[in-house]
Amino acid sequence: MTPRKILIVGGGSSGWLTAAYLNAALNRDGRKFAQISLVESPDVPRIGVGEATIPNINHVLSVIGIDQREFMRRVDGTFKQSIKYVNWLHNNGDYYHHPFSRYRPGPIDRSGQRWLMSNRSIPFMETISAQPIICEMNLAPLMLGAWDFGRPLSYAYHLNALKFADYLCELSTARGVTHYLDHVVDVVMAENGDIAAVQTKGGKRLEADLFVDCTGFAALLSEQKLGVQWVDCSQWLLCDRAVTMHVPYEQHYPGYVRPYTTASALSSGWVWEIPLQDKRSLGYVHSSAFIGEDEAERELRAFEGAHAGSLDCRIVHFKVGHREKAWVRNCVSIGLAGSFIEPLESTGLYLSDLAAVMLAEHLPFGDDMAAPAYRFNRIMANRFYEILDFINMHYCLSRRTDTEFWREVQRPERITDRLRGKLEYWRVKPPSPTDFEDQYFPGQPDTPLPSGGLPGDHRPPVDTAGLWSHESYETILYGMDFLDKECDDWYGQQRPDSTLVRHVVEKLQQARQKLPPHDVWLQQVLGMPNYAATGRGSN
Repeated sequence: MTPRKILIVGGGSSGWLTAAYLNAALNRDGRKFAQISLVESPDVPRIGVGEATIPNINHVLSVIGIDQREFMRRVDGTFKQSIKYVNWLHNNGDYYHHPFSRYRPGPIDRSGQRWLMSNRSIPFMETISAQPIICEMNLAPLMLGAWDFGRPLSYAYHLNALKFADYLCELSTARGVTHYLDHVVDVVMAENGDIAAVQTKGGKRLEADLFVDCTGFAALLSEQKLGVQWVDCSQWLLCDRAVTMHVPYEQHYPGYVRPYTTASALSSGWVWEIPLQDKRSLGYVHSSAFIGEDEAERELRAFEGAHAGSLDCRIVHFKVGHREKAWVRNCVSIGLAGSFIEPLESTGLYLSDLAAVMLAEHLPFGDDMAAPAYRFNRIMANRFYEILDFINMHYCLSRRTDTEFWREVQRPERITDRLRGKLEYWRVKPPSPTDFEDQYFPGQPDTPLPSGGLPGDHRPPVDTAGLWSHESYETILYGMDFLDKECDDWYGQQRPDSTLVRHVVEKLQQARQKLPPHDVWLQQVLGMPNYAATGRGSN
């Protein structure tokens, strides 16, 4: 069988993740199913930010064959066990965690119902998961020795996105991926309407059977050549800018490395805090309609503290939405060329690795790309709107009224039709697993996807819980005090105290003896400098 030629146009995390995964998934066990190449311009500036992931990244790393410790060393990686949301419900320092591990007491889990019937004196996730408190203790999810602490804790990583791309490039080229450092100046079309080749500044004509567009929002192949338009979703997520900043530990070390991502709500958006081995990465995701760039930068510096006064900031512009179709003819859009949703739940890399996994699974054995493209596009659209609903929910459940931005995001027209249907249904009865079986709720409109005149599946998207189940929805809903008034009507206002399940109590009683501080694990296992001991970064 002649290997299928695949050319990835554009590098970065998305491009090299796609190259590494396709090469590992398609060319293994002695077979050569695909000849993979990647061309990227040496002239395009690279923007490096800290990146947070979700546990799905472990599947991708496993398929590529990446050793965990070597990976973490190469990308300045740290562990991520949760996302901590601060000041989202009110602006009074309140917070809750969305951890990766929770206790399930049996085949019928009524944990949520039991909590709703209590006085909510303990945050919901702290009653069924030890991970929020383990995070607050700044403990690692792994022991220094062999694990003997019951069921393992789920985790993902924080990483330096630029170093991750460089590491994947090194691995991929060593394993047979061809790398061209050249600027694409033209896209050559075939008579049948497919892309035939790209022409480079260096005079190369690079032909392929399948092209992967990883050229970011520019979408050099999919939009500029094939005319596949962008579907704007900014009506539901208003943020369109980020002010980013790195805080080196050499300049300021807080005395710990948090094993979680923090998302702190500010006046016109929220700030991510991502701890790495040598610095903390911050980004103020905000709406330009409610705050100017200079004011947003001042707010970020004030949020971080006096030591941030001399640190460089960078403004990143983005747009929330997706390509009308991710796979059109013989071109697949991955990364920012295909879609973008603000990274509140750390789905930036996830959408790229999902697309790579899906492409490897759907690559046809013959020449007919229409059928697999049909299914690929449907699944990617469903997942995009699943994420859109979930992120939208964080905003619309807020009760903040202190700024115009927070009042605006709660207006009915800022809530997606699908999410509105879910919330109305869950005011009748709480979320449960079968809510995601062929999901349509009373009152949910039957609005088809934009077609752009392209063939394919345009049925309204449905939430299949491919990423977030009813348990994930419980976490956010109850963290945002959903159903508080309904519970007063259902169960009365005099309700018993919330309680922790025994598993959580026992886990927390042993946590400090079993789990080392996160920075200690990083120092002893990966060789991270001990900034506290050296006195560096105390300014």
